[in-house]
Amino acid sequence: MNCRTICPSPGIFGAAALRVLGFPPLIFDLEADNDTDHVVAIFKVRGHWGAIAKSNFTGCRYREPAYRTLRELALSYFNTYFNLRFERTLRRYSRPVNLVRFDRLNWMASEKPIWFIAEHLCEIPHIALFPRAVAKNLTRVDPRTVRAEMVGHRKKR
Repeated sequence: MNCRTICPSPGIFGAAALRVLGFPPLIFDLEADNDTDHVVAIFKVRGHWGAIAKSNFTGCRYREPAYRTLRELALSYFNTYFNLRFERTLRRYSRPVNLVRFDRLNWMASEKPIWFIAEHLCEIPHIALFPRAVAKNLTRVDPRTVRAEMVGHRKKR
């Protein structure tokens, strides 16, 4: 699997915060085509998954713990996961990664870059959300949804 553009820091920060609160430091990767992947901190309450995420797009943030499966949780991001060409881009998700596996590398307190976590996410298998034939027939996001999702979007100067 080729490594895609990925921004893991907010998801990793969320996992660290969850650990401090007594949850396992779990993340999963939402993998996109023609777009940036989204790393999300995930947690489980009473058998249901929730997520903590940061994004410039309003619909790609927090999720209440109301999803029975990780697939349901990943799909909850689908409709508002798009690129600046208005293409719906979310295609796959990873299984949970427990960041305890990186404790020996001091991931929570290191002042050095922690790209080893992003590299790990690029190497692990991802699960398709739907068949490729479905992706070929997806409609573009309408301009009204784009405007709503981009409220407060940080523009490059």
